[in-house]
Amino acid sequence: MLGKVILAAGLFVSTALAQSPLYGQASANHSTCGGISWGGATTCVSGSVCTKINDYYYQCLPGTASPTSTTKPPTTSVTPTGPVISTTTKPSTTVTGGGTVGPTLLPNYLWIRAVAAPNFHKYLQSYKPGTATDAVLASASTAGQFAITNGKLTQITPSGTLLYANVESRADSTVMKLKVSWQTSSTTSGTFVWSGDALTWTVEGITRPNNAAWLACTDATEGQVLYANLGPYAYNTPAGCADQTIHFYNGATADV
Repeated sequence: MLGKVILAAGLFVSTALAQSPLYGQASANHSTCGGISWGGATTCVSGSVCTKINDYYYQCLPGTASPTSTTKPPTTSVTPTGPVISTTTKPSTTVTGGGTVGPTLLPNYLWIRAVAAPNFHKYLQSYKPGTATDAVLASASTAGQFAITNGKLTQITPSGTLLYANVESRADSTVMKLKVSWQTSSTTSGTFVWSGDALTWTVEGITRPNNAAWLACTDATEGQVLYANLGPYAYNTPAGCADQTIHFYNGATADV
């Protein structure tokens, strides 16, 4: 009798493990797939590769194995998913003052941060916090708070008005990065969408190998300025820039 009980218990545990996402199932695009103390899946779905971001965080990114000097990675698409974030704040064409809205996340808003060196847990914001200036990755203490509404990425200011993320126009096909800035109105084309927790941007007329690929490029005055990367992630990276994916974070405070 005791042998039968042990055998039944063993079969139950095996079945439970087999059904668990920690047992042999592949992670979806932009999901965690490894790192120190990670106990979940370490493989990715077809079309993605488990990429080291840092020792604590490996992420499934669209693509295949790292390209050689003569082979470019294939074009991949990103399926939009993620939270539906709405806001009742009305936009305005004027913004006064500036500054941050505070250290605590407001309802219906999200922090956005990088997860890879050299900008690990640097947060998206305006160069001059809360104003219509370039988009930068900088300190958690001055982090902006964001929402996506009808494909527009907005940043709320201390006065309650909104700033809109605008991506500069592409001059010609040789341009492979487009600067992002905050403006009092949305004059740019293109659509911002969450893919999992990753921020993506698409625009008619430009096919990007990875819609979640961004660049943080060093400026002597403004620091790490954000650009949309029109080329492959981590391949032919422009001088002075670092490849980044940026992700929403919904913790109460902008942790470092």
